[in-house]
Amino acid sequence: MLISPIKTDTPEGEKIITGLLNRFQSADRSCQSAVEEILAAVKERGDEAVVEYGRRFDAPMLTVDQLQVTAAEMMAAYEQVDEDFLATLAMAIDRIGTFHQREMEDSWMQTREEGTIIGRLVRPVDSAGLYVPGGQGGSTPLVSSVLMNGIPADIAGVSLRVMVTPPNANGAVSPHLLVAAQEIGITEIYKAGSAWAIAALAYGTKSIPRVDVIVGPGNQYVTEAKRQVSGVVRIDMIAGPSEVLIVADADAKAAYIAADMLAQAEHDPQARAMAVVTDAELAAAIPGELERQLATLSRRDIALRSIEEQGVILIAADLAEAIGLANDIAVEHLELMVRDPWSLIPHIRHAGAIFLGSYTPEAAGDYLAGPNHVLPTMGTARFASALGVETFLKKSSIISYSREALAADSGHIRLLANLEGLTAHAASVTERLKG
Repeated sequence: MLISPIKTDTPEGEKIITGLLNRFQSADRSCQSAVEEILAAVKERGDEAVVEYGRRFDAPMLTVDQLQVTAAEMMAAYEQVDEDFLATLAMAIDRIGTFHQREMEDSWMQTREEGTIIGRLVRPVDSAGLYVPGGQGGSTPLVSSVLMNGIPADIAGVSLRVMVTPPNANGAVSPHLLVAAQEIGITEIYKAGSAWAIAALAYGTKSIPRVDVIVGPGNQYVTEAKRQVSGVVRIDMIAGPSEVLIVADADAKAAYIAADMLAQAEHDPQARAMAVVTDAELAAAIPGELERQLATLSRRDIALRSIEEQGVILIAADLAEAIGLANDIAVEHLELMVRDPWSLIPHIRHAGAIFLGSYTPEAAGDYLAGPNHVLPTMGTARFASALGVETFLKKSSIISYSREALAADSGHIRLLANLEGLTAHAASVTERLKG
């Protein structure tokens, strides 16, 4: 059997659960020194280093003059995509934009009778860098990454959005990526990938501008580079392997559960596809469905390895136990394939995104539903949220006192300042109230 269902109250089940609760892992440090070297090279030599790495790993004939995608390349991209793609792209842009519009925050003020005014000023960062992976040399362009990262930045009001993506061996970028970028207003695109692209965005080069925020998925080198430059710039998150947890009762269909487990598994051998079901007969039917559906997948080998090494089917006593486990695991994608999923919402405390009902596959959220698909992994949904407009916003406090207001608060300010041994703080109040 490909994967065996395990009861949660058995020693083996308890061991599996313990592993899931402790699955957090730091960014892969095996490439730490290599990334440090790349970052240092780009910081010191700029475009020259970016092109050197690009030639070595992506496009052997790449030159500095070819780093930026030209206006001609952008225009030509439209001739290489079909009308069906443009229609789907338009729908996705509309759905994602409509959802994220609701996230925009407003500045606000409060006044007090004695003359104090306080508030918060919400402003976008000046610039954002969007990393888009190459997608198997451009053959599988990750259009959704362009949209999910670029649209919230636009809604936030970021004036400069820079996209970087590795070129294929011929030095070209997928026309689908170029069209998607243009449709959401991104026109500054550079042919750079991996850690050297992150370095260029963080430090700036003669060709590639320095940015304030870097977002977007990538391999271990991209992830490690983002970790190392965080603090110099803001990053979206340190993402681990993608993961799904499907909570199912006796009404669920094994075929649907298996399909969504495989949808997760095909991402990467480290991806985690998990199911917690309350019906033993249903649990027993899932492995057979996994084997049947695996045979049809283009990424069968990846999905098979993921299921064999990371897949989990647990049998819980009831839905209360299953939801308790889901909260403890704090998964990236939580699917509720149960009779009444809405009744469970009040009991869900931790999840990156929640998918309700048997006709809501995670794939809908990945592409077209509207909410962002950049989500916290490895249990960080306990404290982290999906990427959104707020990722590209910063807040400044506003404070204004009249003389009367300062006089009213002066005793309290001086008491706390003197208690902390900061007498100049206290004196800064006293000086203003003399005479």
